[in-house]
Amino acid sequence: MSALFPANPASSAIPAATSASRRRTIVATTIGNGLEFFDFTVYGFLALVIGKLFFPTFDSYGQLLLTVASFGVGFIMRPLGGIVIGAYADRAGRKKAMTLTIFLMALGCALIAFTPTYAAIGVAAPIVIVLARLIQGFSAGGEVGASTTLLVEHATPANRGYMASWQFASQGLGVMLGAVVVGGLSFSLTPQAMQSWGWRVPFVLGMLIAPVGMYIRRHLEESLHISPEAAAAPRESSLKIVCTQHGRTVLAAILSLVGGTTAAYVVTFYMPTYAVRELGLTPSVALFGAALTGLISFALAPFVGRLSDVVGRKPLILWSRIALAVLIYPGFLWLNASPTPAVLFIVLGALSIGLVAQTVPGITMLPEMFPKAVRASGMSLVYSVGVALFGGFAPFISTWLLNATGSKLAPAWYLVAMTVVSLLGLVWLRDHTGRDIDAAGAHAAAA
Repeated sequence: MSALFPANPASSAIPAATSASRRRTIVATTIGNGLEFFDFTVYGFLALVIGKLFFPTFDSYGQLLLTVASFGVGFIMRPLGGIVIGAYADRAGRKKAMTLTIFLMALGCALIAFTPTYAAIGVAAPIVIVLARLIQGFSAGGEVGASTTLLVEHATPANRGYMASWQFASQGLGVMLGAVVVGGLSFSLTPQAMQSWGWRVPFVLGMLIAPVGMYIRRHLEESLHISPEAAAAPRESSLKIVCTQHGRTVLAAILSLVGGTTAAYVVTFYMPTYAVRELGLTPSVALFGAALTGLISFALAPFVGRLSDVVGRKPLILWSRIALAVLIYPGFLWLNASPTPAVLFIVLGALSIGLVAQTVPGITMLPEMFPKAVRASGMSLVYSVGVALFGGFAPFISTWLLNATGSKLAPAWYLVAMTVVSLLGLVWLRDHTGRDIDAAGAHAAAA
């Protein structure tokens, strides 16, 4: 890894043990978070199959709408998970919070894997599925905040972008693995076998997250050190501190998050369904496209993180969002004019590059905005609320807009609008690139 990413001059004096600790943190966080996102996102890739099995009383459009809505339901619990688990991470430590999220995600996977379909138990089936998605959403709301905070706190001011980039890289890894598994099953099984039992396989595999994740994260080095006296002392609510002392930053950060999170969930999770239903491509081709977006995120994120450490977070976010806004509509136009696998892969590849270029510096900025005592809480609150409001329901809104307008280009206009709106929040955010975020007064101003 050091050969791919040579040491930054500003951090060349770091002791070898500390550098080794950072490498272990990257590996453990990437694998654990990748497994979590595999569990959480594979549901989106199986939307068409799950819709037929759990919402059979509706027509095909109703089935899809309800399935992507239940995908979005998982995001309703993200803010609560972010608040509860973020506060736990700020009081008990990042490692304990990340261990908790692993078991919650595995529990949600188990519920989905073994729930009988609507044909067997009636309306109880979709109810259990929604419950499972709520548990997974609660888990994911705390996972991103705790893991990103841990990565940032193991970094130096000169390489925080690179360290935090592995959080988004791990999301790409989870997406890629999920798409490959579902795509392989779709390609190798008959439609009957896929609907009978094949769709359950990814969720059974996802249950492995508990023992694997526990083993990996047991060796992480905690970045929050609290004395027994401080731990026992009464403490003001983390949520109260974040909202009262950093309220302007929270609002600006959520607004800034709109573009990236909408783009992520439209490009990565809605496009496979769009490619099958609207473009007539096969499920295996559509899922290969999703795997491509995951691969680009995983491979490109560390390089973008390094770049953000050099040029700054805000300039990179600004220009990548402008580029993405310009590319979205022509990409959808070309895709509808020539709906071939090659065009799909080219469009998804271009949009994915723009997505990585804005998301990596964006996810690095979030924990940099808050002091260490409430960093996980602040990061979790901003990320989970932003994703819940604008990311999780992006597939639902895209599906509804497409049906309401009758235009296959409707998702493109929605994505362009959200990208432009997100630039407003960016104006009010302070760029902490290269600064000591734990220095006194580092978070006194927001712009």
